[in-house]
Amino acid sequence: MRALICQTFDQPETLTVQTQPDPTPSANEVVLEVKAAGVNYPDALMVMGQYQIKPPLPFVPGAEAAGIICAVGEGVKHLKVGQRAVAFTGLGAFASHLKADAATVMPLPEGMDFEVAATLPLAYGTTMHALVDRAQLREGETLLVLGAAGGVGLAAVMIGKALGVRVIAAAGSDEKLQLAREHGADEGFNYATEDMRERLKTLTGGKGPDVIFDPVGDKYAEPAFRSIGWGGRYLVIGFAGGEIPRLPLNLPLLKGASLVGVFWGEFARRDPAANARNLARLSGWVMDGTVKPLVSQRYSLEDGPQAMRDLLERRVTGKVVITP
Repeated sequence: MRALICQTFDQPETLTVQTQPDPTPSANEVVLEVKAAGVNYPDALMVMGQYQIKPPLPFVPGAEAAGIICAVGEGVKHLKVGQRAVAFTGLGAFASHLKADAATVMPLPEGMDFEVAATLPLAYGTTMHALVDRAQLREGETLLVLGAAGGVGLAAVMIGKALGVRVIAAAGSDEKLQLAREHGADEGFNYATEDMRERLKTLTGGKGPDVIFDPVGDKYAEPAFRSIGWGGRYLVIGFAGGEIPRLPLNLPLLKGASLVGVFWGEFARRDPAANARNLARLSGWVMDGTVKPLVSQRYSLEDGPQAMRDLLERRVTGKVVITP
C-alpha cells in the first residue's frame, strides 16, 4: 500500500508518500481500499502537533474515507468483502488502504458517490450533531452560519435549510456568499467589509439569531455573540480564523444565552447509536437531493500536503478530497 506519512510534528509540506506492507485485519476489523478521503482542518493541526490529540509518531493522517471493503476480520457480521462503505477512523485515511475497527464503518447506500461519501462523517456529522443534538434547532428559527462557504459552514447552511430554519450566511468574500446562497442561504453579508452587528440587527429586525454556528472564532466571535437573540445557543465548532476568542462571561448572562461546545468525535465514540441515526438521516437527505455536498477539488496522495495548506490558508470552499 501507499500512504502519506508524518514522521515529525511539522508543516504539512514535510509529509512524504511511502510504500508499506498491505494491512491485514484482526478480529472485528476490516480493510478498505480507499477511493476518496476527506481532508479536514484537524488533519493539518494534527500534523503540526497543534490538535488536542497527538498520535504517536510516525502516523498516517486522515480521519475519514470511502471505498470498497477488501478484507474482513473474524467476528465482523454487518460488512462483507466487495461492499461499498465509509469509515471514520481519526487517522490512516490518506493511504491506498485503510484498516478500521468495523464499528467505525458504515455501508453506503447504493448509488452514493465515493467522493461525496468521504466528506460526510466529520464535517456533516459534526454539523448534524451541532444543530440537532446540541442546539436542538427548531423549525422557524434563525440560524447564523460563520465561515458559510467552508466545509462545515456549507454543511450547516444546507442542513439548516433541511431542518426548516431561516439561514443567514456570513463569509469573507462576495464570491463565498454567492456560493452559500446557491446552497440555500436566505440572506448573507460579508464580515470582512460590513459591520456584523448592524447587519444582523437589520436582517433579524433587532431580535438577533436564535442559533450561531461558529467554526471560525477569532475576532468574529464577540460581535456575533453580542448579536445573539434572547435564549440563543452559540455553537463552538472550531477556530479556523486563528485565535481562540476570550468572551466576557457577562454576555451569556445578559442574553440569557448558552455557549455550547461541539466535539463530534467524542460524541460519536460515547454514543455510536445516536451518531448512526444522525448519519442515516443525513444519507437520506443526500440521496433525495435535499442536501448536496460540494466537493470543490481533488488532490492526489502526493498533493495531500497542498490540500492541507489550502485548508489552513482558507482557500477552500466546500470540501476537498484526496483520491489515492
